[in-house]
Amino acid sequence: MKAAPIRMRSGDLRQFAAVRRITLDDGPERGVRALAFSSGGGLDFWVLSDRSLDIGPLWWRGLPLAWQAPAGFSSPALHDAEGDRGFGFNRSFSGFLVTCGLDHIRQPANGHPLHGRLPFTPARVTAYGEDWDRDEPVLFCEGEVVQARFGGEAFRLTRRIEAVIGGSCLSITDEVENIGTSPTPQASLYHFNLGFPALADGTRVERNGQRLLGPLVVPDPAASRDSIATAIEHGDVASCRVSTPSLGTAGLGIDFTWGRESLPYLQLWHDLRPHACVLGIEPCTSARQEGGLSGPENKLMPGERRIYQLRVTMRELSDAVDVTEL
Repeated sequence: MKAAPIRMRSGDLRQFAAVRRITLDDGPERGVRALAFSSGGGLDFWVLSDRSLDIGPLWWRGLPLAWQAPAGFSSPALHDAEGDRGFGFNRSFSGFLVTCGLDHIRQPANGHPLHGRLPFTPARVTAYGEDWDRDEPVLFCEGEVVQARFGGEAFRLTRRIEAVIGGSCLSITDEVENIGTSPTPQASLYHFNLGFPALADGTRVERNGQRLLGPLVVPDPAASRDSIATAIEHGDVASCRVSTPSLGTAGLGIDFTWGRESLPYLQLWHDLRPHACVLGIEPCTSARQEGGLSGPENKLMPGERRIYQLRVTMRELSDAVDVTEL
């Protein structure tokens, strides 16, 4: 969507695509700040600035695709990562994306809670808005989240999220910097979460034309809840596709792509029990070991930075391209 053809025909370009600040105001969500993206192309989502600049609800052509927990998107003031014997993550977990880390992912171990201490940390928003002057106009937001303990780990996550105006894709660019005084292991896991109707009977996950999971039956009380972790050994860009042929007349395809060098593993997780029904697509930095523990993580030296880039595209299956071309 270009500005020139519509600028003279409208009073405000935000009629067509915009990012707006909102604040939730009821129940455990009260006070949670967010940025509401409306792309003008059928893709709408909220970036939760009070929850690590992660993505809460997400809609494609009016359909809710993100999984949501019963508590919704609760305030970070209610979150206790150390609670429930290190499983406090499970009381706040909700939404399309939860970023895990930054020095630990997966099961509690060695004093670290489930998926680390980054999730649900309030961010500082540094910029947001609409950029109509680019060749491909975008909505965007930028901000930073700090995870630090005096005498321990100290990381700054700087994030930029973009959505193409009039388009069907969003991109995430993260920079993680060690702002501490010592070399520190750095771990990241991008916990993308799909719910009904993106997750439905017949849903499957594929990579390079090879089936990784499915076709699924939803709900399925007997389905295993074990995670599957796959090492991605070749290529600069990694990808996978979630396909739900039963959604609409043309079916739904969701393509995930990311940089393999920084995220060399893909983990899949699902819980198909009634009233749960969630599928996790999880690019991550390390292998999954027995018992859900993580393999060794690469250290970041003081002042060193690491870049993570991811992209999510929604499409009708009839319009889908070969996933090996992504």
